[in-house]
Amino acid sequence: MTAPGDTRSRDNLLARAVRIIEAFDAGHASLPVSAVARRTGLPVPTTYRLVGELLQLGLLERGADRRVRVGVRLWELASRSAEATTLREAAMPFMDDLHAAVRQHTQLGVLDGEDVLYVERKSALGADVPNITRTASRLPAFACSSGLVLLAHASPATQERVLAAPRRVYTPLTVTDAGELRRHLAEARYRGYAVVRGWVHEQTAGVAVPVWGPDNTVLAALAVLIDNESARVATVLPVLLATARGISRALGAQPPPLAPVADECDPTGG
Repeated sequence: MTAPGDTRSRDNLLARAVRIIEAFDAGHASLPVSAVARRTGLPVPTTYRLVGELLQLGLLERGADRRVRVGVRLWELASRSAEATTLREAAMPFMDDLHAAVRQHTQLGVLDGEDVLYVERKSALGADVPNITRTASRLPAFACSSGLVLLAHASPATQERVLAAPRRVYTPLTVTDAGELRRHLAEARYRGYAVVRGWVHEQTAGVAVPVWGPDNTVLAALAVLIDNESARVATVLPVLLATARGISRALGAQPPPLAPVADECDPTGG
């Protein structure tokens, strides 16, 4: 039996509660408790007990169909993240203008571990391409334009950790070779933007640029999704770069001068 002062039981309890919350995603917004148990791998009695406690705390909610979902209380607490709130508040007016100008999906992401975490997303009705991301969803950093931009400005240790991790193949166009990915990172750092064509969805090309923070390090990546076949990067890149610089200045940064824009038709562009 665990002693009253032993922190191990509390750590285990917290870890299990986090696993339960992580069971919910864009494809599983609400679940029966039995499905939560299957998705977490926790014993059913343990899951029912912890779900009950999370319901009492407001971190989960139960619908009329008896399924459970993430509660408003959890959103309230998460919204207190100072960095994310400041970033979103600074970016939103600029993203609204960008969205109106390009009329394509736009998104803002930050590097979290080995993934890009999307803190804001603007969906466009009638956009040329599908977008599988949602606000608060993730993609592996190696696989998307936002991830290449963020990794290009990350520490060598972070880059190597991501490149050493298993890499999922999304489409026949997904680049997983570590050497080729290092080349893309070098190009993204030099050019000031990254282009990824069909790595996550064959129809979609992502174009991303860095957003600089007040300490003049890259805080986030701003991206636009365009059609992989017909759309040209040159149609969105200037306004995307200008928008990112506006957000950066709103955050108190002095972004560096832009490098010359490479030929959009360059086959090494992504």
